Amino acid sequence: MAAASAQRQRGELWGALLEMTRSAQEKNSDPIHWAIRLSSTLGSAGVPLPSPDLAHLLVSHICWDNHVPIAWKFLDKALAVGIVPPMLVLAVLSSRVIPSRRTYPTAYRLYMELLKRHAFSFGSLINGPDYQEVMKSIDNVLDLSQIFGLEAWEPGILVVEFVFSLVWQLLDASLDDEGLIEMTPEKKSRWATKPLDMDIDGQDTFIGKETERQEMLHKANTSMAIEVIVAFLQNPVTARILFLARRNMPPHWVGFIQRLRLLAANSVVLRSLKDITPEAFLQLTSDNRNVLTREGKTVSQQEFHAVTASGSLISSAGQCHGASQSALWLTIDLFLEDAMDGAQVTVTSAVETLTVLAKALRSANNTTWHDAFLGLWISALRLVQRERDSTEGPVPRVDTCLCMLLSVTTLAIAGIIEEEESTMEHTDVVVSYRRKERHSQGKRRKDLISSLQQLGDYEGLITPPQSVCSVANQAAAKAMMYISGLTAGNGFYECISMNDMAMNCSGNMRHLIVEACIARNLLDTSAYLWPGYVNARSSQIPRNIPSQAPGWSSLMKGSPLAPSLISTLVSVPASSLAEIEKIYEIALNGSEEEKISAATILCGASFVRGWNIQEHTVILITRLLSPPVPPDYSGPESHLIGYAPFLNVLLVGISSLDCVQIFSLHGLVPQLAAALMPICEIFGSTVPNVSCAGISGEELSSHAVFSNAFTLLLRLWRFDHPPLEHVMGDVPPVGTHLSPEYLLLVRNSQLACSVNSMSDQVRSESLSSTLVPSPVEPLFMESFPKLKRWYRQHQKCISSTLSGLVHGTNVHQIVEALLSMMFRKIVRGGPVTPTTSGSSNSSGSAAEELAIRLKVPAWDILEATPFVLDAALAACAHGRVSPREMATGLKGLSDFLPASLATILSSKLKNIAAIGVDVPSLTVGGSAPATLPLPLAALVSLTITYKLDRASERLLTFIGPALNSLGAGCPWPCMPIIASLWAQKVKRWSDFLIFRASQTVFHHNSDAVVHLLKSCFSSTLGLSSSQISSGGVGALLGQGLGTHFSGGISPVAPGILYLRVHRYVRDVMFMSEVILSLLMHFVREIATSGLPREKAEKLRKTKYGMRYGQVSLAAAMTRVKVAASLGASFVWISGGVSLVQSLIKETLPSWFISGHKSEQEGGDVGGMVAMLRGYALAHFALLCGAFAWGTDSASPASRRRPKVLGAHLEFLASALDGKISLGCDSATWRSYVSGLVGLMVSCAPKWVLEVDVDVLKRLSNGLRHWNEEELAVALLGQGGIKAISSAAELIIEIGC
Repeated sequence: MAAASAQRQRGELWGALLEMTRSAQEKNSDPIHWAIRLSSTLGSAGVPLPSPDLAHLLVSHICWDNHVPIAWKFLDKALAVGIVPPMLVLAVLSSRVIPSRRTYPTAYRLYMELLKRHAFSFGSLINGPDYQEVMKSIDNVLDLSQIFGLEAWEPGILVVEFVFSLVWQLLDASLDDEGLIEMTPEKKSRWATKPLDMDIDGQDTFIGKETERQEMLHKANTSMAIEVIVAFLQNPVTARILFLARRNMPPHWVGFIQRLRLLAANSVVLRSLKDITPEAFLQLTSDNRNVLTREGKTVSQQEFHAVTASGSLISSAGQCHGASQSALWLTIDLFLEDAMDGAQVTVTSAVETLTVLAKALRSANNTTWHDAFLGLWISALRLVQRERDSTEGPVPRVDTCLCMLLSVTTLAIAGIIEEEESTMEHTDVVVSYRRKERHSQGKRRKDLISSLQQLGDYEGLITPPQSVCSVANQAAAKAMMYISGLTAGNGFYECISMNDMAMNCSGNMRHLIVEACIARNLLDTSAYLWPGYVNARSSQIPRNIPSQAPGWSSLMKGSPLAPSLISTLVSVPASSLAEIEKIYEIALNGSEEEKISAATILCGASFVRGWNIQEHTVILITRLLSPPVPPDYSGPESHLIGYAPFLNVLLVGISSLDCVQIFSLHGLVPQLAAALMPICEIFGSTVPNVSCAGISGEELSSHAVFSNAFTLLLRLWRFDHPPLEHVMGDVPPVGTHLSPEYLLLVRNSQLACSVNSMSDQVRSESLSSTLVPSPVEPLFMESFPKLKRWYRQHQKCISSTLSGLVHGTNVHQIVEALLSMMFRKIVRGGPVTPTTSGSSNSSGSAAEELAIRLKVPAWDILEATPFVLDAALAACAHGRVSPREMATGLKGLSDFLPASLATILSSKLKNIAAIGVDVPSLTVGGSAPATLPLPLAALVSLTITYKLDRASERLLTFIGPALNSLGAGCPWPCMPIIASLWAQKVKRWSDFLIFRASQTVFHHNSDAVVHLLKSCFSSTLGLSSSQISSGGVGALLGQGLGTHFSGGISPVAPGILYLRVHRYVRDVMFMSEVILSLLMHFVREIATSGLPREKAEKLRKTKYGMRYGQVSLAAAMTRVKVAASLGASFVWISGGVSLVQSLIKETLPSWFISGHKSEQEGGDVGGMVAMLRGYALAHFALLCGAFAWGTDSASPASRRRPKVLGAHLEFLASALDGKISLGCDSATWRSYVSGLVGLMVSCAPKWVLEVDVDVLKRLSNGLRHWNEEELAVALLGQGGIKAISSAAELIIEIGC
């Protein structure tokens, strides 16, 4: 009853107000008097002001029965005195006026006048008591929530939608008025721009045909509408609100921008305006116009943004200076050099890692993609040049370096370009890996072209190594032929040598890079026409070379695989994917002899030097290791047994150091491991009763196939490291988590993700449909019980003593047979038997009997081998076997079953771990000769017995890393002894071995590691006092490891040395703390940079200190960024994702809480050191995270980012809230927080999206207290839908 009465009274009130308005309108009363009476009446009735109901009433009164000037004046005065909400009035008017603008043009003009007066003043709205109610009313009028479809509802979100809708309505109305709306994809407006009843006649209409005056009025309205749109885009508050719409409503923003471009391109009215041009109009919504950030209000922020805005790659690439922009790409140089360590394989593709690094460094350095691509090429070329005169040794050589340059780097750039072009909106761009022509190019592709054109200026870098001069010459000849208009088959280029070409047409590395890009459709043959690309004339083309040669061209024409052709195909790489597919088809479907020949060809030059198609070759070889079951096959054995010769050719062909490294660079280690495990399981379980013929006619047993597969498999994880490395430090060194289980998990994950992976889609699309494999099921260790059992035994061998051997068992019999085979010629000192055996084989049984007894599966032999080694070592220790006889026996065991080397190594690990710690320090230079622990001595003796031929190379590359690890872990001078013994055997390796031996000190002495890192920093920054150097990559990495001095090895650059020893540092956590401390030390060195102490103190006392004095802040900041980049690179390389996460979660917060006052170190110069330290830490933290996780979500490691980053930002927010006490300098803290937030906003916006909105708000509030409002807005603006409301309200608040 009471509610009905109140409703009746309210209705009477609005009726009275409406009557009051009509009466005042008839009397033409003064609008201010009318507004005062109206306000008094509402106040007496208890209606709060401004009144949303009154807004609806007044607009309804005008539209359209009272569309007269006095009624509009009343409405304007009501807005002026604040009795109606301006935004609600504008919302209601837009829904009524815009659809009827043709009928009521003056109403449309008056509406836009009100927009110009009131649409830019949001302060009273968000600060008013009815803020939420007004926004709900606006939502009801315009259906904003339904149109934009945002799930969250907050008044700030509605403000963004409302501003967006006002501009969009004007835009659609302008398009409609100029007849352009039909050109939109929808061919209609998103909003009501036409009245529902087209027969309405209003006071503005004219009977009959429209007059010229009315047409001029419509045109003037369109001009005014465009001007209002421009005002919205230019106004600081509304422009930022619209930017929020762009960031958080991408589907709607795309449609809006399409219409904006349509208007700019076709509007006659826009072209007639004097104050704005179509180009300037488009620039207002350019992607490069980030209106959320501008130069900060504080001096420090102005300096910071000025420095971080720098960008061009302008310095020399050869010896780049510490303060140059070129040095900012040194992370790529370090990664490329680190990847050349032959003792390390990775499960992550170098293409993926290089892509992450390129994106991260481009964002952090604020450069163009031209600079990023040029930086990639230069870094990869420097890698090749360092290998040019490198010291000979058992390490990857130039082929692996060229793989990194011509295959990996090219693929990384291809992926970056595909990423852009796959999202381009232009319909004429169809993204296809094999597409020969494109109607349009993306910006990144154009930047690639410009970077390659500029690369020709670096003559020293593009000079080819001697081993690839002929290949580079062929590439130059190909371009010369194209320019001359001549054609020739591939056989022509196969026969060209350097002597055939004119001297001024000699090829270089740029020719090879361009060919690699053309092969992947990143370029076309128009690159041959670049100025200076080819210098020779057509008259210099050799004419005496046949157009066909017995090579790949012959194969494609159907020539059979004759011996001469096979020899050629093995030594000459395929030039196209079609050629390699042809060989692959033969390997699948040819005769037995043809299959073996095809396997030999695939593992030849096409694998190692077929850079243009290498990513396909490695995949095809991996598939061939899992051949299909023949259609007519039936039998109890696995079908793999019948493929033994074929599989053995593949296993031998890919077992060299360079080959395994190439698999690693392409990220195929997990898939290669999964292909090898079935081979090991099957052939290791087979009794070697029947031998088949190998490729050269020799007998091939199941033991041989198993050993080749097994030793190759074990090289794919670090099985050879002693137990101490697994337990020292809180974070294990990089790579120690690799295990067979882990490799299978990664393989299964890769297969699951391959469907959605751009790179895998590209590879699949480029292969013929008949070669695309069917889906593969996941694999687990349970599928390989024999391998799993051996692995468990291997772990026991490393960590503990095996349980006793039971007499009479099958294992015991094999142990006795193996010992008899190893030591059958020894008769002195008693038998060599295990401790559990009471008898020995003293009957002098013949070798035939031993062979029969040892015709057992390889897995059984491996199970018995640890007991054999224990017995042999015991016999040697007690004098029953001499060390030489011990080495001979081990050689006999490894010759019988090369796979037993794995167990020999694990046994040595156990014994050295047990014995080595008790060996006293060995005297050097005294009367007592230096000796080795017995197990290590036996292993060294075994390795020296091998010849340096191709057959032994596989085993030496298998043993080598283990020997190096064991020697480094033993007391001094074990490693120098090993090096000297091997140097006597292979003199040409002496420099390499000396270098390896010199690394031992870093394995035992943490102070030496600190000094090495310090040397890396000082060399890179050009602050080294011991040498004259301008710093940069040249000083850090030098010319690699090479003999440049007569009679001795040249000094090794500190970066090279660190990259070779960091994996053996036991306490990795120690590394991050040292690097952080050194970074802070060198920031001070950079800030003072040689100024006398007195002058530094004098500058400190001036008003601006050193900021605008002799030490340029911009120059100092550039060097600080180089130092931060170097530190972040070392942290990431040394400990990977785990160490980076530990640094961000634990080390950095602890550092800020601890005391690190600059004054304690002799005073700060004008506060510069403290400020620079904060910015250095900001760059350091961001780069560490960017290297580990990436700046986007493409890397699998990015899934770990939200938790770690959230914890760190929670720490920052808590400190800003006053909940955590800090011990660092306040200037350092402030510059760190503002610097890190600024870098995240500008370089890693996707990081911000992953942070809890409450943390973002608290950080934003803290920044505002520091007068960093712009940065606070930018942070919330990048926070996504969850933060859009707070961002909009903050924009309005600081814009008032």
